[in-house]
Amino acid sequence: MRLALLGGTGRIGQHLLAQALESGHEVTALAREPAALRGQPGLTVVPGDATDAAAVSAVVRGADAVLSALGPRGARTQGMLGTASRNLVAAMSTGGARRLICVSAAGAFISGDPDMNAMIKLILPRVLAKQFADVRDMESAIRASGLEWTLVRATQLTSGPLTGRYRVRPDYSPAGGRKISRADVAPLHRGRPRRRQLGEECARPGVLS
Repeated sequence: MRLALLGGTGRIGQHLLAQALESGHEVTALAREPAALRGQPGLTVVPGDATDAAAVSAVVRGADAVLSALGPRGARTQGMLGTASRNLVAAMSTGGARRLICVSAAGAFISGDPDMNAMIKLILPRVLAKQFADVRDMESAIRASGLEWTLVRATQLTSGPLTGRYRVRPDYSPAGGRKISRADVAPLHRGRPRRRQLGEECARPGVLS
């Protein structure tokens, strides 16, 4: 399968890229710093930024499915996820690929979580207000796209090892679910991306912990 990848130099993206190549997929990755991705069999690196519509279009062209492991980068790049998602939707609308799997963040929707601690619901959205607004903007663009999509809302990320053990719940964190390793997020993206890969319809976010 030919996969297009955004965010391949990030901490989730590195796991995702390695696992995709190990599984025998051809990967075209977008990278602001191409040198950060060593030359590997099956990997094509396109220099550019996800906020550049032309660069995103070049990566998506000819892909069977698109994977995004982008995450919010803080105050200096406000709105990056929203802009990148709109670029992706536009490129996929003309480039042929219909399947999109995208990392999101459970924290951006924590205010509506009926099982979350009230103090966390009060504090976290204020501390990360701009980043979470960008995540919601990204999801809104993808949900309205008409594409076959899955949004993977990860909980708090850790640098732990790959365990293959995780739980999934639509929309909000599984009861008691607080953390998941980046290595365990990545396997949900590899293999042949399927419409029901999270056990739910693709048009509904799933939360991992």
